[in-house]
Amino acid sequence: MGYVVGLTAVLTALWLGLSGYFDKPILLFFGVVSVTLSVVLTARMGILDRDASPYLRFHRILAYLPWLVGEILKANAKVLRACLAANLDIRPTLVKVKTGCRSDLAKTIFANSITLTPGTVTVDVDGDMLLVHGLYEEDSQPEAFEEMDRRVVDAVDGKARRSAR
Repeated sequence: MGYVVGLTAVLTALWLGLSGYFDKPILLFFGVVSVTLSVVLTARMGILDRDASPYLRFHRILAYLPWLVGEILKANAKVLRACLAANLDIRPTLVKVKTGCRSDLAKTIFANSITLTPGTVTVDVDGDMLLVHGLYEEDSQPEAFEEMDRRVVDAVDGKARRSAR
């Protein structure tokens, strides 16, 4: 029931914020109809669950972002030094990284976090394994991604899920 109420509140706020119509009753009626139809169809399709309602964990995801921005800046500096160096000392590699993420949302955020970090790209996700391409072999070992994986699991799946693995 909490997911229905939450989804309804978010869709209503989104519709009102994007449309800007508060004084035309017919448009408000269509907004109510569209939000109601969206929530009912989502519930009937059986996809109204924890992954469909990430706003319930929004504060934890926001807490993850400053750490991610710091990692992106550090990786940017390393890639920039490599680009400006006289000799190109990169050693590209492909590694398989095991993730503790259980939900599809957490796996997506983890894979995108890796790809946002300069010098690394998530090539494939297969179950709980990610195939990652890295510019530097020593920085692209599976152990290098453990901290990011732990933080994503804490932010999206929650600490209880991490301890269950």
